Amino acid sequence: MKTQEEINYQRIASAIEYILANFKSQPDLEEIAAHVHLSPFHFQKLFTEWAGTTPKKFLQYISTQHAKKLLQERVSISETAFQTGLSGTSRLHDLFISIEGMSPAEYRNGGQNLHIRYTFSSTPFGMVIAASTSKGLCYLTFEDDKSSAVNKLAAKFPLALLRETATEHQENALRIFRNDWTALPQIKLHLKASAFQLKVWEALLKIPMGGLSTYGSIAREIDAPGASRAVGTAIGSNPVAFLIPCHRVIQTSGTLGGYMWGPTRKTAIIGWESARALSM
Repeated sequence: MKTQEEINYQRIASAIEYILANFKSQPDLEEIAAHVHLSPFHFQKLFTEWAGTTPKKFLQYISTQHAKKLLQERVSISETAFQTGLSGTSRLHDLFISIEGMSPAEYRNGGQNLHIRYTFSSTPFGMVIAASTSKGLCYLTFEDDKSSAVNKLAAKFPLALLRETATEHQENALRIFRNDWTALPQIKLHLKASAFQLKVWEALLKIPMGGLSTYGSIAREIDAPGASRAVGTAIGSNPVAFLIPCHRVIQTSGTLGGYMWGPTRKTAIIGWESARALSM
């Protein structure tokens, strides 16, 4: 006799397989729910609990991955929309803006004609490279080697025009390392991310300085209680160190857990922030 949990898992697995096999026809919620013999309401609730996102968002993600592959192969935007099962280029454009934070043309061009300025700065936790577009800060990471740091930035924006020079966007962000919190309202971010990643990063911004949270707590915060692993992946892809405080998330057991820029640095930042929170 199968448990209810096993039955639910099989339903979600069947739904995912159905979406993967039929995404080009863009099935709606009712169609997918009928395939697994559930009402649309109960299917949406069950899928979101198990997958950490809605069926619609999952379909959009699968569609975007297919479209990205076609665009990388230099397929035209109109043909990409057709082969992805979308009604036209406008729907493909809306899909990419929603999931990738950029248009299909911008994705295909790999950041071509995008001007990115970067600078290096010392912080209490080591050197950082801060990069920005005309819209805002797009990258901030701890790096020990300048040459390696520039190579990583170039790999993230392969066709962008890079230039080492300071900008106001960078300066506003870097002031936070000098205990100057007055520039926070002036910090603008220009990030490429999925809707789920943005939701996770927004939740991180709500953790107060000196406070800590867990992956499970963040999952519940964004109404995806079964998505702790997906939350961890989104946190690990954070391109803006410190400002988007992924260092404030620890494991439920109380251990610090992983950190892209090393556990020692994570410990130092948590201690530094705790001391300042107590003195405020």
